[in-house]
Amino acid sequence: MSAFRLRTLPLALSCIGMGGFLAAADHLSRWPVLVVCVVTTLFLQILSNLANDYGDSKHGADSQHREGPKRAVQAGQITPGQMKTAIVVFSLLSLLSGVALLWVALGTSGIYLFMFFLALGLGAIWAAIGYTNGGKPYGYAGLGDISVFFFFGWVGVLGTYFLQTERLFLELLLPASSLGFFSAAVLNVNNIRDLKSDELAGKRSVPVRLGALRARAYHWVLLLSGIACTIIFVGVRENATLWPWLFVGALPMFYYNGREVKRRQTPAELDPLLKQMALSTLLFVVLLGIGLMLDR
Repeated sequence: MSAFRLRTLPLALSCIGMGGFLAAADHLSRWPVLVVCVVTTLFLQILSNLANDYGDSKHGADSQHREGPKRAVQAGQITPGQMKTAIVVFSLLSLLSGVALLWVALGTSGIYLFMFFLALGLGAIWAAIGYTNGGKPYGYAGLGDISVFFFFGWVGVLGTYFLQTERLFLELLLPASSLGFFSAAVLNVNNIRDLKSDELAGKRSVPVRLGALRARAYHWVLLLSGIACTIIFVGVRENATLWPWLFVGALPMFYYNGREVKRRQTPAELDPLLKQMALSTLLFVVLLGIGLMLDR
């Protein structure tokens, strides 16, 4: 259970929640589809956590130099062989749940849509495993932020919306991008915390490439970009009331996160900010979602 890293799950639920709220605001929500979206996303997030535990242990990022929380394989709580088995199990669960999701959402119609979303799902499984595994894990090349932005933002939000409504609008890229930026911010906190051990292991994360000072400035760029996308999305809505601006209630939590990421220096001090950022994102989604539903 500790290897599942349950504190990361609110972030996974946020992108599904955003897509669900957007569909509900358009009176097109489909609860069976949304429920299977949630299950599939949780399986994928747990798979990512298990694969990250195994990969970082194998490549040396989780070593005696690591100052963050101990990982299961690193601490000897789970053997590498057992972790590989768990990765296979959750890969299969993610695949089966994803196929069930497409069946519930699309049925027997739209074979091309079915295959397109199946390819996205297989890509998500690959991304979860390939972040720290394989001969050239992309997380060690500093590409994790792009992957998180794409899958937690665009794929998670727009996919959840489309599978319920079977339609998309260009302006929906704005709230989807907000979730992508906030998700990348969670990863950035994680990588700032692990900067020293990642550098020793050759993991060229964005903070390793930028350095500690600029990585903290980059964190503000991610937060402000996410907020700006939603401000534009709400601001351009036709005949909108003030209700969608409820999301402003979450902004003090983002400010606190950005301020503390700049102020705190040690891994032990930074670690609680991961959970705080994930919960801030979830609160943001709930407030914006309620506001959008009341707006209609």
